[in-house]
Amino acid sequence: MIRTKRKINKLRGSRSNGGGCTKKRRGAGNKGGKGKAGAGKQHWTWTVIHDPDHFGKHGFKRPQKMIKKVNTVNLSYLEEKADDLIADGKASMDGDAIVIDVTELGYDKVLAKGKISKTFKISAPKFSASAIEKIEEVGGEAIEL
Repeated sequence: MIRTKRKINKLRGSRSNGGGCTKKRRGAGNKGGKGKAGAGKQHWTWTVIHDPDHFGKHGFKRPQKMIKKVNTVNLSYLEEKADDLIADGKASMDGDAIVIDVTELGYDKVLAKGKISKTFKISAPKFSASAIEKIEEVGGEAIEL
């Protein structure tokens, strides 16, 4: 079997590797550009097949001033911090019940994570349905502002 040397091995170290003038084979200009260059021109067929959503507007972005972030607090947190809140004067006792206004603490909504054993009278702009259920289960009251 005849083993001839491959052309590339012959041309190693020859600068142009058989391509004539070096300017003819080097640079991104000879390859049609870098990356997505020419996506709307010479590479249009590639764009249509592989990235049809590249051009044009898509979707809708809500104005940030219309988005209101809702600060939430869980019942487990209120149960845990109840004694500290009473000591700080941010909550008070009404008989057996602990009275808390969560807007004074900087919250907008009460969620139902965790178990509660104490009786609460909580005032808030919003409650989750399960939070109301848990508060009333232990004899408390959920007051929507």
